This record gives sequence, structure tokens and C-alpha cells, in this order.
Amino acid sequence: MLANNEGKKIPSVVFHTRVGDAWKDVSTDELFNGKTVVVFSLPGAFTPTCSSTHLPRYNELAAEFKQNGVDDILCVSVNDTFVMNAWKADQEAENITVIPDGNGEFTQGMGMLVSKNGLGFGDRSWRYSMLVKNGVVEKMFIEPEKDGDPFEVSDADTMLKHINPSWQDNPSVAVFSKPGCPFCAKAKQALQDKGIKYEEIVLGKDATTVSVRAITGKTSVPQVFIGGRYIGGSEELDQYLAS
Repeated sequence: MLANNEGKKIPSVVFHTRVGDAWKDVSTDELFNGKTVVVFSLPGAFTPTCSSTHLPRYNELAAEFKQNGVDDILCVSVNDTFVMNAWKADQEAENITVIPDGNGEFTQGMGMLVSKNGLGFGDRSWRYSMLVKNGVVEKMFIEPEKDGDPFEVSDADTMLKHINPSWQDNPSVAVFSKPGCPFCAKAKQALQDKGIKYEEIVLGKDATTVSVRAITGKTSVPQVFIGGRYIGGSEELDQYLAS
């Protein structure tokens, strides 16, 4: 039975992190004292659900968390600091503080250390999230104990709705673009002027013209999608924003 630590103080741990070319020890006191912090913990960097959904959504909603009184968002995993730093860079998750719990001390102290020997992972963290105020756990969302890697309650949306029950999600926005494209720059600026955040999918890096043609039937960029709806290029985006 995994431990629910609501009402309890988080374990006191020192994390060994790498900043640039230097080692820097960071304590839980530094991370949590006098702050409101959201933590989400997961089995491993670069793993499918963690990379495709868990981390990106917290990164996407970071500004929303801040507007609702959260000082920092921490991602904890039983990985070393080099792996966590590389994963953060790969994910472009600049809004998340990654915490390398390489020895599993914090995770064990939380009662969330589980064996993943069957996958060759050794001991890892069970997937969960928590709201911590001044070092005390106010709320935990622990994934159900069942086979596989359940991902049902520790997501960013569930946590944000707990913090602010009246919060409503804005539609996600994606822009297919390519470097040096003036119409792409125009479309991105139009979104920025409206305060709309977007994910940029860069041709040649994140996708190819094959992807654009398969999805839209076109090879030109930009191609904009909002909330699952295909908008079109920069002119169509201007019309959509004007309406």
C-alpha cells in the first residue's frame, strides 16, 4: 500500500545537481520552505508517458499555476542529474525544475519507491503528484496500484482544478513552421499579441513536409491548429483571431 502523506512534512533530503560544469547541492529546505510548490513524480526520464504527456502538460500550464499562487513546479525522478538535465533540454521544459533523486532517498521517504526490476529499471518512483505548502503536503494524487504504468490522476489539469475549482482550460495551440519563414513569424506574433501560448513544430527538426501534407493536405507553412480544429495559414489565423 503506497503512503498518502497528506498533512505530513516532506522528507529532508539533499539532491546532488549539476549546473553547467559545476556540482550544486540543493536541499529540500531550499526548495520548499516558505513556498507553495507542486511536485509531480514519475518512473523515469525519457520514458513514453513521462515525455509525451506528464512533463509537457505541466510545462504548458506553468503560467496558469503561477497565476493560482504556485511558486515552483518540481519534477522528481529516480535518475541522475545528467539524465534529468538532458531530458529537460530535450523537452524544452524551461518552466519546470527537474530534481534528480538518483539514490531514491526522497522517493523512499515519501513511501513511493517501487521495484521496476521486471523492466530492468531497478527501484523507481511510483507516479504521483502533490501540493506542498511550506514543506507540508496538503494534497496528494497517487496513481492507482495496478499493473502497468497508470496515468489517471497525477496530471497537471487535475492538480490545477484542485487548486482552483473554477479554472477552465484554454484550447491547446500548435503551429507548424520552418526557419526563416516570414509568414510563420507573422502567425506566431499574432498569437503572442493575443497572449496565446503555442507549441511550435519546426519542419526539419520536429517534423517534415510529409507530416504537414498528411495532416492538412498542404506543404506550405505555417499551418495552425487550435483545440483540435484546423485553422490554416497566417491569413486564416488572422480571420480566426479577429472573430
